[in-house]
Amino acid sequence: MAAGINLSFEEMWEKIIVCDSKYDGLFYTAVKTTKIFCRPSCRSRKPKKINVEFYHDINEVEKSGFRACKRCQPKSDQSPHIELVRNVIAFLVNHYHQKLELQDIANHVGVSSYYLERLFKQETSETPRSYLEKIRVDKAAHLLTSTDRSNLEICYEVGFQSPSNFYKVFRSIKHCSPSEYRKLKSNENNQSRLID
Repeated sequence: MAAGINLSFEEMWEKIIVCDSKYDGLFYTAVKTTKIFCRPSCRSRKPKKINVEFYHDINEVEKSGFRACKRCQPKSDQSPHIELVRNVIAFLVNHYHQKLELQDIANHVGVSSYYLERLFKQETSETPRSYLEKIRVDKAAHLLTSTDRSNLEICYEVGFQSPSNFYKVFRSIKHCSPSEYRKLKSNENNQSRLID
């Protein structure tokens, strides 16, 4: 079983709204009204927020009386390496703010760094480093919209070692700078408030 991850309800909610497959298998979305649970990447219509519970373990969600979604099939794992990959991803999500080397991750899951990188890329089409950068940018994006911390404070809080690397990686993933992202999301929130 993969280790639990340290994400708030709001962060998990953000992941299911954008159907983020990076978090598949790390948590499950259970809908109280339908008694169905899904992967974060499920493309089915999104439930109301108040009807959602999150679970970190598939056995726990099933014990609570929920059944698997027929669309995203959260119980089907295609690869025999999926548990190792989930443990790596959980480790990255829980330690994103630390300075991590490939060897640190390999030591955590008990395989060689060469094997880890090759296997992880085979299963996710990404390196552990690029995956970690995406997690850090996700966290930074959340902090940009939910706090008034400066870009520099957020840069270091999410684990980037240099502001220039933070800005470069953020722009390559979100296609805008952190400041532009904050402004864009603030405008979107203001627009949705006017519509409501």
